[in-house]
This record gives sequence, structure tokens and C-alpha cells, in this order.
Amino acid sequence: MIYAPKLRLCGVIAGAACAFSICMSPVAQAQKAADSEVRDEIKVSQADIAAAANAGPGLFRALPARTPGAKEALARMHRESASRAAEKGLTQKAAPAAMSNALTGPYFYPADVASGGGPTLATARQHALYVNYTGSVASNWGNPERFLKDLNESTFIHLADQYAGSTANDRYPVGEHARVRYPASSNILYESDLAAIAHAAALEHGAGLGSIYHIFLPAGQDTCFDPTPGSTPVCYSPDNYSTFYFCAYHDAVQFSDIGWVLFTVEPFQDITYCAEAVPSANGQLADSTYTTLNHETFETISDPIPGGGYTTQIDFIGNEIGDECISPYNSQGDEVDPTLILNGRPYNVQLIYSNTYHACASVP
Repeated sequence: MIYAPKLRLCGVIAGAACAFSICMSPVAQAQKAADSEVRDEIKVSQADIAAAANAGPGLFRALPARTPGAKEALARMHRESASRAAEKGLTQKAAPAAMSNALTGPYFYPADVASGGGPTLATARQHALYVNYTGSVASNWGNPERFLKDLNESTFIHLADQYAGSTANDRYPVGEHARVRYPASSNILYESDLAAIAHAAALEHGAGLGSIYHIFLPAGQDTCFDPTPGSTPVCYSPDNYSTFYFCAYHDAVQFSDIGWVLFTVEPFQDITYCAEAVPSANGQLADSTYTTLNHETFETISDPIPGGGYTTQIDFIGNEIGDECISPYNSQGDEVDPTLILNGRPYNVQLIYSNTYHACASVP
């Protein structure tokens, strides 16, 4: 289901149901085009919060932090997500056949990925949502929209061709961006809070498999999956290592009013157990943001509704194409990634798994 966004005019919208309010003169529009600062704003309504609560937990895949117990804690969460996928009829129907076919040959590649019979993204617009930040986008995250534009215009993005079923250029352009002011009673935002933000954005710019919403969180903002009775919280929580298990994730939530909405959750990455090693091409803060965003973008393209797209069937079952190529890390716990040239600019980002080469790669 694709939800067609409605045009909302400045000065005529009021009340809690308004998700976006955009009032820009031609001069402001020109200035916006010239820099990366965010002047548009999203306000999440009670209707958005209710929609997220009614939808319940999404289908997700998380990037482990390099902390003790992270892989085990996330394995439990991924099993719960897979169970929800099975209830929705989105199980990996191709898995038994993929495993059987691989094992009948004279050799097999255990890390290759196979489709679970669900969709992939041949094209999608990418939107950036910046939550509860002070200062500038650059001081919090670098320039993630420029990175996404350079990735879209690079050769590297064509690694996704073999999974997306298209070889066309410019398939994942950058769309809109907005500042988000989301009230919270603590420094924790839960998956349901982020789903409410994604719902508000999708009302304006479209739901379905044609849009990806990247939700960026500032330093000091923790985020957790909604708690289940009797279980240990699973969080991005650098201030509480006892619950700190992931660095980022991508999610798909099916809302009753607008259908599927795809989003990634991008917490502040310039911290121990998530950060990029230095020296790096754009500095530790920026490249830490970019390598995680790169990971989640490729996985959203190849497995947008987690469990239905491309995952491993034999070795480390359930891994996606970014999981297969997480780089080694140094003695400080920072990830050591290669320098890639994307659209003429250098970035330190991880490689992506290719069935073509049966290996992690930077070229299609």
C-alpha cells in the first residue's frame, strides 16, 4: 500500500493533527538549497503516537555494539522479530530451497545470501529526520545528506543491483529533511516513539516501499526497544553499559492507516564501541555516522521488511549484507574501515557483501 501525501499550505493548518508546518519564502528556499541546515520542522501528534502504539513492534535488524553480550541479546530480539514476521506470513520461504541447492554442488559459499521471497527496493527516496538536537547538523553528525547523495551517485551503490533487480543510476536520491522536536520524560526514546516520528513524516512524504526515513539522534539521547515483561532492556545506552547492545537498526512498521513505513535509527556514533577508528577521511564524528548509515541503507535496500529479503541461510543464519562485512576493530574498540571514493569524495565506510564475488566488496 502506498499512501499519497497531501499538500498542506502555510498558515491554514492548526491543531495536534498537523505533522509538518513548512513556510518558506523563495529567498529561504534558495538559502536552504545552498547549505545543509534544517529549517523545516515536524511535530508529532497524539494521532501519530496512537498509530505507533496500535501498530506494535516493527520488524527490525540491529547492528550490534562491540559490547559484551550484545550478539546474544540481539539474537533474542531478532528471534522475536522473526516470529512476528512469521505471523504476518513474511517468513523466509526460500530458505530451505536455498540451503538445499547450495549443498548439492561440489562446493558452496556459506556466507552467500538468498531471498526470503519478500520485496527489495529497486528505487527509493531517502529522507533525513534530525531529532531534539542543539547546534548544527554538522556538529552532531557531519553531513549525512551529502554522504547519501555521494553514495547514490557512486559505483559502490551498484553493489545493490544484484539484490534490487535494477542497474539504473540515481535510484536512491535524497528527498526531504526536517528537524523533529519530540517531548520525552527521560533520555530514552523507544522504538514506538521513533515509529511515531516515522508515521508523522510518512503522512507528509509518503509511506510504502518508495521511501526510507533516516532518524538521527544526538549525543546523550538513548534509545531502546520497547520493554517486554521479565526481559533485560536492549538499548543504545552509552551511559549504561549493562543495557548497551546495539549501535543502530533498520525497521519496518505496518500501520493500519498508511501501510508499511521503512526507517533507520541512527544514534550518535562517535562513542566507544560504535565509532570509526582514526585517522579517517572526514574525522571520527562524521565517518562514524557515515559507515553506520551506509550499513543500514544497504540492508534496507536488500531486506526492507526484515526476514523477507536477502539474508544468509547457512553461515550465521539471518545475517544481512552489511552484517557479513562488519570490519575488525582496534584496541580502543573502534571499527577500522577502508577509505572509499564515492562521487569524488573520500569516506571511511565498511564494505558490503556480494554474492557475485562471494566476498565483501566495494565494486559491483
